[in-house]
Amino acid sequence: MAHKPTAFSDLVAMAPGDAPLKKALITGITGQDGSYLTEFLLKKGYEVHGIIRRSSNFNTQRLEHIYIDPHNSSARMKLHYGDLSDASSLRKWVDTICPDEVYNLGAQSHVGVSFENPDYTADVVATGALRLLEAVRIHVQSTGRQVKYYQAGSSEMYGATPPPQDETTVFHPRSPYAVAKVAAHFYTVNYREAYGLFACNGILFNHESPRRGENFVTRKITRAIGRIKIGLQKKLFLGNLKASRDWGFAGDYVEGMWLMLQQEKPDDYVLATESSYTVEEFLEEAFGYVGLNWRDHVEIDPRYFRPSEVDNLRGSAQKARERLGWQPKVNFKQLVAMMVDGDLERAKREKVLVDNGYIDSHQQP
Repeated sequence: MAHKPTAFSDLVAMAPGDAPLKKALITGITGQDGSYLTEFLLKKGYEVHGIIRRSSNFNTQRLEHIYIDPHNSSARMKLHYGDLSDASSLRKWVDTICPDEVYNLGAQSHVGVSFENPDYTADVVATGALRLLEAVRIHVQSTGRQVKYYQAGSSEMYGATPPPQDETTVFHPRSPYAVAKVAAHFYTVNYREAYGLFACNGILFNHESPRRGENFVTRKITRAIGRIKIGLQKKLFLGNLKASRDWGFAGDYVEGMWLMLQQEKPDDYVLATESSYTVEEFLEEAFGYVGLNWRDHVEIDPRYFRPSEVDNLRGSAQKARERLGWQPKVNFKQLVAMMVDGDLERAKREKVLVDNGYIDSHQQP
């Protein structure tokens, strides 16, 4: 099942005339979830503002297909420099933009990297959420406006707690990333209870797509499959193949984020497919989709094992189904096919560059 990208001409056509636009502010707008959420909100007629970090390299590739120059009067997506580690920039943009909804998706979101950079992970993921909540609180207090806040939680917060996991399941985080997410979760609960903020936690189980970062295991697998099939790569090195995850499609999950903020009262919700598969089963499905045997290409590298592993994550989304009317549309097989198809096309384009001497084909094993 191929996922049809949104054309920006469609988004312009969906502008709601002279009606006042709702404004959304998104941290992490350049990431996988941020790009899908931006598409979704633009279709809904929102004006979308994103906070991006200054970088010497462009990091907006996931937004290029919907980007319109801000000098164009039809532009409804606008990007601003800021950082979750910089409280003053968060306060400035909340006060300047006056958003109706704030979606905190920004994070150092790689579990393995969080073991190597724990201080940075805690600062951005946990304290970053606190800084943004405080900016929203002060804005609401000083203006009297209602601003709805969404905090991106993670199934990693459950860690060692056995499945199925729902909103009442005890957290037992197993990585610096997961610990930081637990802190952000409870900061959000605290600001809801202490200050009356409309603040929701979305506890999202693994959600993937062709836009997933290439250092996440699902994209690492499908990226390698494309290159192996085209002849650019022979081996794929992985760690724990027995870890089991509840994998869904990111495009489905951003609708759930939005639905949480459309309710009368703020609350916390799990979004999940309620089915889990091991990394080995993902390999079987993905390699089999292109007629390959994963055992001919995959090798285990101990460096990819983590100091503490999470064995099995499988969510129960009953509350979201009953109260939000949300349920995933893309199943596991469709998700895998979508990702492999996307990376096969990327590999074909890469092959052209290799054949013409623009890049070295030996950069991968």
